[in-house]
Amino acid sequence: MSVHHSVSTHHHGGSGAGWLALFLVLSLLLLGLVVAIATAIGDYAIGLDTVFLAVTNGLGLTGADISPIEQSVVWDLRLSRALVAALSGAGLAICGAILQALLRNPLAEPFVLGVSAGASTGAVCVIVLGIGGGGLSLSMGAFTGAFSAFALVAILSNGATSGPNHTILAGVAAAQLFNALTSYIVTTSGNAQQARDVMFWLLGSFGGVRWPDFHLLIIVVVLGLGVCLYMARALDAFTFGDEDAAALGVPVARIRLVLFALTAMITATIVSMVGAIGFVGLVVPHAARYVVGPMHLRLLPASAAIGAVFMVLADIASRVIVSQQTVPIGVVTALVGVPFFALILYRSRPQT
Repeated sequence: MSVHHSVSTHHHGGSGAGWLALFLVLSLLLLGLVVAIATAIGDYAIGLDTVFLAVTNGLGLTGADISPIEQSVVWDLRLSRALVAALSGAGLAICGAILQALLRNPLAEPFVLGVSAGASTGAVCVIVLGIGGGGLSLSMGAFTGAFSAFALVAILSNGATSGPNHTILAGVAAAQLFNALTSYIVTTSGNAQQARDVMFWLLGSFGGVRWPDFHLLIIVVVLGLGVCLYMARALDAFTFGDEDAAALGVPVARIRLVLFALTAMITATIVSMVGAIGFVGLVVPHAARYVVGPMHLRLLPASAAIGAVFMVLADIASRVIVSQQTVPIGVVTALVGVPFFALILYRSRPQT
């Protein structure tokens, strides 16, 4: 059976598209609900009706009379946090789906390529060493670190010409190097408070995000998703291997480089705002494949939708698990991710 034939047989026609549309509409409704809940809960509980009025006030649609404190808590603090959480989940899930196709490895995710380890090192250099003398923001430091890691992986894996396993090994090496650098900087230069800040940051936190973060992130994630959807057919071809993709007329080296750079950019933007959050990029694409199948034109939007809902739920959990305290978000995603990960491994084992 030719590759061309096997690519085309995955199309289920109109029924597949109808199911995807229904799934995305339901996901968006669910996302709206969980964002509302995330905005309502906290040390200062606010009713869902008040949340709704505060949001419509903030959008300029209504002029409801609610207390300035409640308006401020909802609009200035909690809503931006919930929306950044949703976009972070969507972005990491998209990156995971792309890397799993490019590297033909079900265990690939943004953290495998060392991008978030690099971002962490960049951020730590700013927090602990004060590099940039205050002129360099934490986000910029993390961004620089992430792209340094990406460049190192590209060099170690001989650019875009090497095989998928080579790239993963290069990513593991880069991650180990940057993690070691981070540990070294924290243990030799940091005081106890700085070490604590860094630790919380490395495990992820939505505590400090505001509207400017949301504005940047929505541009990066929507643009990234658009580019990936444009290349969806090429991604389908990649799952058969580089030779088969090239035989189908896909410019393998160029597309791989563009998509790697894109995942590095999305991951770096997210990590620079909220820290390193593991397991989302690994687990969510598998859940999406289970629901909508392997075709990337359907898989990418489904991954984004599931990732967004998952991350907002994880953020809610991080605030309610321990009373009066926020658990780092990476701890919550790992608690959910590890059993799910075990399930993936169990299901993908060879049948005897």
